[in-house]
Amino acid sequence: MNSSTGTAPRRGVVALAVSLVVVLAAGSATLIVAVANRRTPFRNSSFGVVTCAAPQLPGETVNVTLSDRGNAMMGRGPMMVTLQADPSTVRGGQVSFVVHNQGGLAHELIILPLPADGPGTRPTGADGKIGESQSLGEASKSCAQGVGDGIAPGSTSWVTVSLKSGRYELVCDEPWHYAAGMLDVLTVH
Repeated sequence: MNSSTGTAPRRGVVALAVSLVVVLAAGSATLIVAVANRRTPFRNSSFGVVTCAAPQLPGETVNVTLSDRGNAMMGRGPMMVTLQADPSTVRGGQVSFVVHNQGGLAHELIILPLPADGPGTRPTGADGKIGESQSLGEASKSCAQGVGDGIAPGSTSWVTVSLKSGRYELVCDEPWHYAAGMLDVLTVH
């Protein structure tokens, strides 16, 4: 080692810098692979909401907006959830539902015949959910059609069903959402 030129400390700094570059490159590559391979690219992040749009769908279109607000999840008051269908009256036949989640929680849309007792009268189980055995269709898959694990905040889902004349209850059956009033009525002529 030549103490007058300081080559040993310089080599250590160079080795440290090379190690740092390798670690950063490996970390960046891991992040890129993780982002490219994630199952659903449509989720909230600290960089904002990634959204999607439904494709062109057949029949009449009903736009459904799902939202939530308040501090119910923290035990600070009643759950404030809404489900709003627009329009609320359509012709019979093929009806496409385009469902957008504007809330901060996962939601879903289940289409059911309206109960004889009226809207909001279905019994809720101990798990906070209602029976879905009469379901005519469901939109609960983020940025896709049909059944999934819930529509992520900021995402859209869709479903097309054939409906006869009558009244239908549109509900969110995430735990306790129906009991909190997350429903609307659709009339089909």
